[in-house]
Amino acid sequence: MEKLLSGKTAIVTGGSRGIGKAIVLELAKHGANVVFSYHSSEAKAMELVKEIEGIGAHGLAVKSDAASFSAAKELCDATVAKFANIDIVVNNAGITRDTLLMRMSEKQWDEVIDNNLKSSFNLTKHASAIMLKQREGSIVNITSIVGLKGQAGQVNYSASKAGIIGFTKSVALELGSRNIRCNSIAPGFIETEMTGELNEATVEEWKKAIPLKRGGEANEVANVCLFLASDLSSYVTGQTIQVDGGLLT
Repeated sequence: MEKLLSGKTAIVTGGSRGIGKAIVLELAKHGANVVFSYHSSEAKAMELVKEIEGIGAHGLAVKSDAASFSAAKELCDATVAKFANIDIVVNNAGITRDTLLMRMSEKQWDEVIDNNLKSSFNLTKHASAIMLKQREGSIVNITSIVGLKGQAGQVNYSASKAGIIGFTKSVALELGSRNIRCNSIAPGFIETEMTGELNEATVEEWKKAIPLKRGGEANEVANVCLFLASDLSSYVTGQTIQVDGGLLT
């Protein structure tokens, strides 16, 4: 298998489980050094480092608060200290605090905006300074189809994910002349640990609305991330790719 990312270094936020973990492993399989952040699950993070090393790549787990501007700088500093450069950034960290608008607290709004949208600014701001010196880089932001269509009970989450799409386009316009690309991925219903907690009847109802008649797998999002992180997408920037089985078609 041709390794598409040999010699490259990637940072993935929220990398210890779900879609983030699948992205970490896919980038590592293709030869990247992968630094990933995690919020609380240290045991899972250490297991993932072993998995990365088991496939012949180098990994580093960093406990980090994605909502913190200073923590994002520390994450970049740790990456450069170990691997010398930053070629790929995947802003994947995110949370939900779902409830109807009339019941939503200011805290529930702020937590989601800070962890989902501000986090993308935090890491992109610090990592792009290093990419500018290298005159190359790829930034991939994980948004959601609810950022494109909205979702009742998720005004905070939908706003954060819609914000990521606007952020992606603006960063692409600003940094394109320096050979730094910025794109986003909008997953639909992806079967992960989080969706595994949902009522089975609800899941089946959702699947009926999807043209491919099934939920997506985390590795199917990771495959698109690999495409955007690598030179396979060298003339693609400012785009949002839906990985949703045709749900929004």
